[in-house]
Amino acid sequence: MGESRIEMEPEATRPLREDIRFLGGILGDTIRDHEGPEVFDLIERVRIEAFRVRREEVERSAVADMLDGTPTEVAIPLIRAFSYFVLLANLAEDIQRDRRRAVHVAAGEPPQDSSLAATYDKLDAAGLDGTVVADLLTDALVSPVITAHPTETRRRTVFDVQSKITELMRLRRRLEPGEPGLDESEQRIRREVLTLWRTALIRLARLRIQDEISVGLRYYDLTLYDVIPAINAQVRAALRTRWPAEDLLPRPILRPGSWIGGDRDGNPFVTAEVVHTAAEQAAAYAFGRYLDELVELEKSLSQSARLVQVTPRVADLAAAGYPDPGLFADEPYRRALHAIRARLSATAELALGELPEHGLDVGAAPYPSPQSVLDDLDAIDESMRASGDGLLADDRLAALRHAIETFGFHLQGLDMRQNSEVHEQVVTELLAWSGVHPDYPSLSEARRVELLAAELRTRRPLLGPNAQLSELATKELGVLGAAKEVIDTFGAAAVPNYIISMCTSVSDMLEAALLLKESGILDPGTADTAPSCPVGIVPLFETIEDLSAGASTLAAVLEVPVYRELVEAAGMRQEVMLGYSDSNKDGGYLAANWALYRAELDLVEVARKSGIRLRLFHGRGGTVGRGGGRSYDAILAQPAGAVRGSLRLTEQGEVIAAKYSESGAAHRNLESLIAGTLESTLLDVEGLGDDAEPAYELLDDLAARARAAYANLVHDTPGFVEYFRESTPVAEVGDLNIGSRPASRKPTNSVSDLRAIPWVMAWSQARVMLPGWYGTGTALEDWVDDDPARLARLTDLYQRWPFFNTVLSNLAQVMAKSDLDIAARYAELVTDETLRAKIFAMIADEHARTIRMYLAVTGHAELLSDNPSLAESIHNRFPYLEPLNQLQVDLLARLRGGDDSELVKRGILLTMNGLATALRNSG
Repeated sequence: MGESRIEMEPEATRPLREDIRFLGGILGDTIRDHEGPEVFDLIERVRIEAFRVRREEVERSAVADMLDGTPTEVAIPLIRAFSYFVLLANLAEDIQRDRRRAVHVAAGEPPQDSSLAATYDKLDAAGLDGTVVADLLTDALVSPVITAHPTETRRRTVFDVQSKITELMRLRRRLEPGEPGLDESEQRIRREVLTLWRTALIRLARLRIQDEISVGLRYYDLTLYDVIPAINAQVRAALRTRWPAEDLLPRPILRPGSWIGGDRDGNPFVTAEVVHTAAEQAAAYAFGRYLDELVELEKSLSQSARLVQVTPRVADLAAAGYPDPGLFADEPYRRALHAIRARLSATAELALGELPEHGLDVGAAPYPSPQSVLDDLDAIDESMRASGDGLLADDRLAALRHAIETFGFHLQGLDMRQNSEVHEQVVTELLAWSGVHPDYPSLSEARRVELLAAELRTRRPLLGPNAQLSELATKELGVLGAAKEVIDTFGAAAVPNYIISMCTSVSDMLEAALLLKESGILDPGTADTAPSCPVGIVPLFETIEDLSAGASTLAAVLEVPVYRELVEAAGMRQEVMLGYSDSNKDGGYLAANWALYRAELDLVEVARKSGIRLRLFHGRGGTVGRGGGRSYDAILAQPAGAVRGSLRLTEQGEVIAAKYSESGAAHRNLESLIAGTLESTLLDVEGLGDDAEPAYELLDDLAARARAAYANLVHDTPGFVEYFRESTPVAEVGDLNIGSRPASRKPTNSVSDLRAIPWVMAWSQARVMLPGWYGTGTALEDWVDDDPARLARLTDLYQRWPFFNTVLSNLAQVMAKSDLDIAARYAELVTDETLRAKIFAMIADEHARTIRMYLAVTGHAELLSDNPSLAESIHNRFPYLEPLNQLQVDLLARLRGGDDSELVKRGILLTMNGLATALRNSG
């Protein structure tokens, strides 16, 4: 598949092949020089044999036989070598994608879908009414949220070196042969590759939450701080140009969020101290960047009062700048900026407890809000434009204004999250201690709602200063108390949402509200004022049953007067989060995707009837099994009315690095989020028309069949959990040190209690990829077998309906990364031969069936006919996976056979790291 396509496009792929050969050659030279010719020769023989396997010149067993019995001390450099081959191949692919985009633009071809340029063309062609646009984009928001369980397996050092090599490779491509600097660029690349080879791939210690906070913030330094405000300014200008009569996007549309340090669902390490750390480090970063920019502005805005005239407002600001009246006496902008820096320094010191670098300790009055800083900067901007210096105002000053408008004093919104079971335990304890009710769990749902609603009306706290609480309750209230302090210090935007995991009822939502009230965040109001809460209460519907009941839960809670008043105080905005990971683990790929779509349809209808503005928060993971796939396509695949100008989605694991580590990639990915949001909001993208209900009923049928097939394997086949644990490295995932939280919510062997990350990652390592496809083939085949004429109906829906198209396209992507020949080797690790044969046969049969039905429905000749870039990627990278998988199986067998040496364990973890890098989805 990949071979034939590449042969047809030699010129298009030649630079990529040259880059891979160049980087691979340098890595090979490095290995030979530092590990010796014997190690190098072995690596070369394995590499050549792996490529022969891909070309089908030898059997798969050739590599396995070559590696069989390799001493562990020899296996380690082999694993490291192929892991770095993969990493460098990924790097070359990323450069090739940028190269292709540049060629596309240079050729003057139409803008590609997912770009804002293409979206603007579509909006222009639609002839939309400005008042309708303004209504649909009221309170518009696109918020990528970096989550608290990153699965990025690369260490920061490795990541940073890779970034340097990328820039050096781009520089090299711009130099002609023989041009000065070409040899130097190669030497610099060789130095960086040597640094890679001398750097350990895996961490010796598990990440702490403090480390995760730092990792999350590094993306602001790399790209987000500069890219997000620039996009916000561009989108606002583009929309206001098209509809000048409307005050579109009064607030920036793109506003980032984070779970790191606020998500304590299953993570015992999140404490009040951690909440403070997360918020304060984010704010410190924002203040530090603002002060740096003010210093640079003071240097550059040197206009003299002898040459320009400033407005009275700027003159007043200048009068407050620099205590020495003779210093820069005739440079009003410098003096005004110094005054702003002094006040912002005082603000930062008050909030953070210390003066940041470039801060001024001159006793200035702090700013009360980010808007007050903007007012002063806007005054400088207006003055400069009035005197004809708009060109200067459009540079650093504009960038700073857009940054403060976007990030405020908080940088990013820190969501809080906890499981509903924990809320119930804490509320039970509070109500018993206060004497309100001795046994809250014994109450019916109706009685619980009545009691909680009454408590939300009273200003009386449940606890006094001498209350004696359990460790759990003390910790939970401490975390919420810290959130209150963060809000008081940095503003309400610093903690925008409180998410309730495993939310199943109205009482689950009201329990969270009661805890917010007890912490002083929710104000119950008075006889003359309505209750209000700056933090949105967000139910998270995760299992298929909870997704099905989500709309009923939302409708019921909106019938509770006190809660309805809270929503009204929030501008009629209610956010609901949809869980992709647990629904998939619960019911399989197709059933979960359809449950999510159906839930959105029902939630949209509740919003329409109740008059609220619904915002959906999509808990998507990096892999297809956890809701992954192209974000633009996923947004367009939402039901009509499900977006309405607002979208939040989680960004997880290696996806964060892939999207946001480089400015060009960050710009494209953030653009695609906004493009999809605007199109889904303002255009009819579902494309079903009167055929919607019949299509929905068809998917109801398919989803039920798929879920039954999935349940037959995962939930109903005796010994399945044993097979999963023995045929995959799931037990070893917890040792990979990729995140701070435990691999399971509870110490059980149940699939339901296992977190989605190790569930998906383990199947990916074993090259089964089961969460991304299992059950779909049976559903499609059985439905068509009932009436063969139905195949044309499925093909029609695939061609017309973005949802169905995206579901099948993502399925094809994940199946293209599967390899059941390799999976069969992992199955050999299962000690029960009968169990092994039975379950592997079920998996293999469904795998073949799913591919067969995908090709029949889509009409494609191959899995990746509609995704040539991924086909090329697989062609380039997958030969390097062969030895990594073979060595991982061998090392797992040694470990489980009793060789628990540190070297064997380290080798397993290294293979997991390398495979995660190669597959570009670790969970």
